[in-house]
Amino acid sequence: MLDPHERYMGYAIREATRAMEQGEVPVGCVIVHEGQIIAKGHNERETLQDPTAHAEVIAITAAAAALGSWRLEDTQMYVTLEPCPMCAGAIILSRIQTVYFGASDPKGGCCGSLMNLLEDERFNHQPVLQGGLMAEECGDLLRTFFREIRAGIRARQN
Repeated sequence: MLDPHERYMGYAIREATRAMEQGEVPVGCVIVHEGQIIAKGHNERETLQDPTAHAEVIAITAAAAALGSWRLEDTQMYVTLEPCPMCAGAIILSRIQTVYFGASDPKGGCCGSLMNLLEDERFNHQPVLQGGLMAEECGDLLRTFFREIRAGIRARQN
């Protein structure tokens, strides 16, 4: 039987796969409340032409609607890529209790790679943070996506 954390991250990976199928950077996210997935999201920046349409922001908006409150205090987020500064800020402001992420993001991650906004005690809320959950599977999606992008660019240049 799958560990519950791996099961929820599996749903986030499915969301990331949906993003990739739509030509989006494959990042997926689910939010869990009382053992049930109440919201999901995947990157839609290209589709919506909206720089804020990250998987986490979309899922946070859906979770707030599902709970009828912007305070997501008793929720857990599972996201395939370490959140960026914008998403880390949204996580803090929405008061998500725990964040699990898969792959680290050395170029934009703000949950330990470049800095750690979620554990900064100057903010009024610090979610519990666990990185590296199913990191290999999450990273493989990103590597595959960017390898295909580079191959397409090279093919057009030849």
